[in-house]
Amino acid sequence: KAEIGVVEESTGKFEKIAETRAWSWQQGAMLQWYPVEPEGTIMYNDNRDGQFVCVIRNIGNGKERILPRPVATVSRNGKWSMSINFSRLAVLRPGYGYEGIPDPFENELVPEKDGIFWMNNETGNSKLIISTAQIAKFRHEARMDGLVHRFNHLQFSPDDRRFIFLHRYKKKEQLDADHITRLCTADIDGGNICLLNENNFTSHFDWKDSGHVIAFAARSENPGWKYFLFTDQSEEVKQYGTDELSSFGDGHCSFAHNGSIMMTDTYPRENKERMLMLYNDRNGDLFELGRFYSQPWITQARCDLHPRWSRDGMKICFDSSHEGTRQIYVADVSGLVEKMKK
Repeated sequence: KAEIGVVEESTGKFEKIAETRAWSWQQGAMLQWYPVEPEGTIMYNDNRDGQFVCVIRNIGNGKERILPRPVATVSRNGKWSMSINFSRLAVLRPGYGYEGIPDPFENELVPEKDGIFWMNNETGNSKLIISTAQIAKFRHEARMDGLVHRFNHLQFSPDDRRFIFLHRYKKKEQLDADHITRLCTADIDGGNICLLNENNFTSHFDWKDSGHVIAFAARSENPGWKYFLFTDQSEEVKQYGTDELSSFGDGHCSFAHNGSIMMTDTYPRENKERMLMLYNDRNGDLFELGRFYSQPWITQARCDLHPRWSRDGMKICFDSSHEGTRQIYVADVSGLVEKMKK
């Protein structure tokens, strides 16, 4: 089990408020502030009575209610969530799913009754909107046959009308082998599926706005792994940013300030250090925020920076192990942001 709590930023004091048995090294328990009440209510996944669920809990009075499925992403308005099979993910991508509950579809390569579920955060009602079998048939290729398929990394668009997800597949008997990835979007009811990138490689991404997605990916017409700008529900795609930006490699990218500033990081580079950067979308300026030594832990337990913005876009929060243990760090970037916006 893992402890869940709140940290007083000025003193670093940690106050435990809950526990969870549904967490992973790379995605945690999907712990986040509940968008409907972001100042005092949290959401997180847990294992209750042999079922993965989502808990919505008020940190002041301790009152909680349970949603019958774990969340993989939550809409910006807080009304809906998307859920996937975290037991399947734990087997096929260790470090990202949840241990403790067997996958009921373990023996099925493309289950008909499993996939992406939409859930109402008020009522808990849910429904399967894209099955694993359905996505395997969508724009099907012969190389998909005989492979085991799954979903991961879902995210609502800023206007909550669509969502993005990764469809991944590989040989079941070679769980350590690299997966093949397709980047897709769809309406929140599962309709109007759009295949943004069908090339073998797509990694981290973020919505730049409700019509555009930035992803670190591969494209046949522009060789090499780079950041690309995809226009949703179209075949329009072009390289995003400068060659210098892409030269740092794959990173956990995210946007603030109406898509004008991108934050990203790197995997360990020289001296096993991870870089943290801000990129000015308007003029291509790149600002290095720091380099942080990465402890040489095993793959599942590695400590990526996973940087994220505060709601006002004036602070950032990131994980790091450069002081010997896994910790959370907060940095005030307001001065730099104001400079970049001028």
